[in-house]
Amino acid sequence: MTFEPRASQSLVELDERSREIFRRIVETYLDTGDPIGSRNISRVLPMPLSPASVRNVMADLETLGLIYSPHTSAGRLPTERGLRFFVDAMLEIGDLSRGDRERIEKQVRAAGEVRTYEGVLNEASQLLSGLSGGAGVVITNKADLRLKHIEFVRLEPMRALAVLVGSDGSVENRIVSLPPGLPSSALIEAGNYLNAHIRDRTLSEAQEELERVSAANQAELDELTRRVVEEGLAVWSGASAERPGQLIVHGRANLLEDLKAIEDLERIRLLFDDLERKRDLIQLLGLADSGEGVRIFIGSENKLFSLSGSSVVVSPYRDHDNRIVGVLGVIGPTRLNYARIVPVVDYTARLVTRMTG
Repeated sequence: MTFEPRASQSLVELDERSREIFRRIVETYLDTGDPIGSRNISRVLPMPLSPASVRNVMADLETLGLIYSPHTSAGRLPTERGLRFFVDAMLEIGDLSRGDRERIEKQVRAAGEVRTYEGVLNEASQLLSGLSGGAGVVITNKADLRLKHIEFVRLEPMRALAVLVGSDGSVENRIVSLPPGLPSSALIEAGNYLNAHIRDRTLSEAQEELERVSAANQAELDELTRRVVEEGLAVWSGASAERPGQLIVHGRANLLEDLKAIEDLERIRLLFDDLERKRDLIQLLGLADSGEGVRIFIGSENKLFSLSGSSVVVSPYRDHDNRIVGVLGVIGPTRLNYARIVPVVDYTARLVTRMTG
């Protein structure tokens, strides 16, 4: 499992006492969402330290920007910078239990046996939600979908249905305009022509191939049939540009549990608004492109969810050519159980890659 630490050197050099106090503050926050005070920390430290000494260390941690006080005379909570430091320098990430591995593999493989590629991704999203307590998210890059088959079905004299089948078994339909006077035989010819050149290519690759072939043999199609071919590709390419991917989200209700304050409710409302803007979420594909393994984005580090202050744990999955074709992961509050979620996301991404690659 690959993970990318990014903690700054000055923070890593905290002494043992400071690190242990900081750890207690963060772990309390991740467990309960509540601040913890100096007296309670002094009781659980492995070394003898008075509440006054703990307060002095907490003041230093606050100066470093690692913790803050939500209210006067309250305990301390970690800042986003503090959570990033904890994740990069102190988080102990174990491996999945055998039971978790078997559960993930059983459910995802069962979906693959009885359903389509999209069924596998849907099951992966549900699993991530169930195992993390957050929202499971999967995003597919439809723009890179490899094509298997296309055909045209006439609906009206000047309208037809273009049916495209992807190599993953997915099927999508588009309405295309037909030139006046087009015989039914031209629709069959256009479909045959496309199928001879598009199989196992993406839309952009198919367009490049058809341009090359057309330039080499202008007489291969008559004018009306050529217009059907061009119209069909134009419709699919336009749809791809407008909707470059598909979003699958499960577990929104999990995010409503254990709310601590009105501020939390507002944060979740903002997150739900983000989740409804599906086109924006396709940018999550780009979040994983620059790294090989699991990546964690905490609060404002992730521009997509900066207003809601949510965290995202994502990993890419790949096709048989080792190209990134999608991203899966977990969205939730900043107090996600990162130690558990990171290996869950990593293992699920690897399994989906094996099954769909």
